[in-house]
Amino acid sequence: MTTGPHRSLRRAVKRSLVVATALASTAPLVLTAAEASPARAAACSGYVGLTFDDGPSANTPALLNSLRQNGLRATMFNQGQYAAANPAQVRAQAAAGMWVANHSYTHPHLTRLNQAQIDSEISRTQQAVAAAGGGTPRLFRPPYGETNATVRSVAARYGLTEILWNVDSQDWNGASADAIVQAAARLTNGQVILMHDWSANTLAAVPRIARGLAGRGLCAGMISPQTGRAVAPA
Repeated sequence: MTTGPHRSLRRAVKRSLVVATALASTAPLVLTAAEASPARAAACSGYVGLTFDDGPSANTPALLNSLRQNGLRATMFNQGQYAAANPAQVRAQAAAGMWVANHSYTHPHLTRLNQAQIDSEISRTQQAVAAAGGGTPRLFRPPYGETNATVRSVAARYGLTEILWNVDSQDWNGASADAIVQAAARLTNGQVILMHDWSANTLAAVPRIARGLAGRGLCAGMISPQTGRAVAPA
C-alpha cells in the first residue's frame, strides 16, 4: 500500500519527467544566432570585388535592385559629370550599400593630359560625388585603365588609391551575358572584375554571377584602399 507522501512524490517525479520530455521535444526549435541566420553564418572562403564603371545611368536603378535582390555589394566607379547630373542615383547607390568611387569627370585619356587637366578631372569628380551624397571617394579608376606616374601622383594627392582589374568582363565590347558569367567564374580570392553600369547584358548576368560565386564559397567584398584587393566589408 502506498502512503500519502510516497504517492505525492511519485506524482511530482512523473510531472518532472513529462516536463523534461516536452522540453526535449522542443529543443531543436531553440536555435543559435548562427543557425537562425544560415546566410549570415555561411563562411566565405574568399572575397572578390565587383566593379561597375561609367554610372550613374538610366540603368542604375535596375542594376541596384538586382544587386540587392541577389545579396551583392559592389564598387561603383562613377563619372563626375553623371554624378553631378544624377545626384539621386548616387544617393541610391550609397543607400543600397555600394561603395562609390571616382572614374574621372569626363572619361578622357588622362595620360594625354597635363597635370592641371588631370587634377581637374579627379578633383571635380571628388566634389560631385560628395555633393551628391555618395561620400568622399577613396578609390580611383583611370578611364580605359590608362595611367602613369603623373596620374597616380595626382590621385594620391586626393587620398585616392588607383584600382584597375584582374578580370575584364568585356561587356564594353558587346560580350554576351553567358560570356560575362564565364568571366566572373575566373575570379579568385582578392581579385577584381571590370563591368559597366550601362550594360544590359551585365544586368542580365548578375543573378547568375551571384549563384556562381556562392557555389564557390566566394562573397562580394569591398576593395581595400590599402592593398587594392577585395576584402571582407568593414
